[in-house]
Amino acid sequence: MGSGHRLGRRFGWLWGAYGTSALGTWLAFGAFPLIAIQVLHAGPAEVAALSSVGAAVGAAVAVPLGPWVEFRRKRPVLIAMDLVRFAALLTIPAAYALGTLTFLQLLLVSVVVAAADITFRAASGAYLKTLLPAEDLLVANARLESTTWTTTIIGPPLGGAAIGLLGPVATVVADAVSYLLSALGIRATGGQEPPPERREATPERRKAAPEHRKATPEHRGAAPEHREATPERRKAAPERREATSERRKATPEHRDAAPEHRDAAPEHREAAPERREAARLRAGDLLDGWRYILADAALRPLFFNTTLFNALVMAAQPLMAVLMLGRLGFEPWQYGLAFAAPSIGGLLGSRLARPLVTRYGQHQVLVVVGTLRALWSVGLAFTGPGTGGLLLVMGVELGLIFCCGVFNPVYATYRLERTPTDRVTRTLSAWAVTTKASTALLTAVWGVLGGLLGPRTAIGLAGVLLLATPLLLPRQDHTPQREPEPARSRT
Repeated sequence: MGSGHRLGRRFGWLWGAYGTSALGTWLAFGAFPLIAIQVLHAGPAEVAALSSVGAAVGAAVAVPLGPWVEFRRKRPVLIAMDLVRFAALLTIPAAYALGTLTFLQLLLVSVVVAAADITFRAASGAYLKTLLPAEDLLVANARLESTTWTTTIIGPPLGGAAIGLLGPVATVVADAVSYLLSALGIRATGGQEPPPERREATPERRKAAPEHRKATPEHRGAAPEHREATPERRKAAPERREATSERRKATPEHRDAAPEHRDAAPEHREAAPERREAARLRAGDLLDGWRYILADAALRPLFFNTTLFNALVMAAQPLMAVLMLGRLGFEPWQYGLAFAAPSIGGLLGSRLARPLVTRYGQHQVLVVVGTLRALWSVGLAFTGPGTGGLLLVMGVELGLIFCCGVFNPVYATYRLERTPTDRVTRTLSAWAVTTKASTALLTAVWGVLGGLLGPRTAIGLAGVLLLATPLLLPRQDHTPQREPEPARSRT
């Protein structure tokens, strides 16, 4: 696959599932705003709310899902999130066919899809870490990144053609079907997923739970039936001594043949902690991901850097549409070409990520490429009309996307290596929630600034602020924490 570095059949299914859903997403790129405008005759405020409010509320809904998913097997969660998105998106063409489609339904579906997307991404990172050894994570993330940019190149043109021929609702159907195919692909990965690790001990479970410590006499000296006062349990009760062979070997229900007491019965082993933790989910648990990120000297600056960078880049995109399609008079196909064609840079960058890390080291690549990617966006403020302006946008986007193509798989791998297995889902969920919410907030703020200062000035301001984001990159080379790897099937 790709570079010839084999990652096994299970990763192949996961990779195929990812590519299918990514292609479906890009096929339906812009479908919701078009449906709102063409079908529901929505105004600018409603269209802006569809993209910003839907993402923000979806991020809020996803907050409790990170701790909830942490102590559950990740593959069923991934399948469930794909099926949730499939079902939610299918309500759009169904309501359209029945003539009952409303703007509120579009908004609710966008919230559900955003929340499921955050949860899926968090769970997929944790699942990937159990699927592959640490030395293969960079290769895997680079392949996923290259798939992202490949689908970015081919998806929007195909989606635009489909919208022109069949209407925007048809691309929503394609997007929904892609999630169904993704669920089937993840299910086909098969194999034995390691059980979720138990929650780290909390003060309540270390001190306030007498049944596990001193306060339970029947487990210590105050229960004679467990100690000296029970001679019948020392010698007269053969069932607890020599005659307990049926519990050691002769009784399969307590050994291999009884799944309810061993591996095959999650309800008595892995799933029992899941039920207890789900039942005891506390308000403080919702903040565990952020606590870990902010306490880690390497993840903390990287968290602020990537969140601010992504939010500022995305906040300027609507203003670029206003500038190019409005004041500068570019055609829609020219606007699409300006942002789709440079995605080839992301494909090239993701291919170079592993060789660069091998030669220069992970931290050096993060700092250098993370700095270079911040230098490009300010050039968009100088976009002019005609062919020159179009080439300027394409050149800026090519440089930006190339740097992102290198940076993204390296930082994704670095983040996974720095995060213990029992914290991955909470950490990635907190990261994604913050990114979604900050992007929605800054998009709204830059919309106001665009109205007050003009789109060109607001775009330039975003570019200038991006120049400061390298200051938030990790300054020291923190060696990622490597954990013992559980046995994995590479079939």
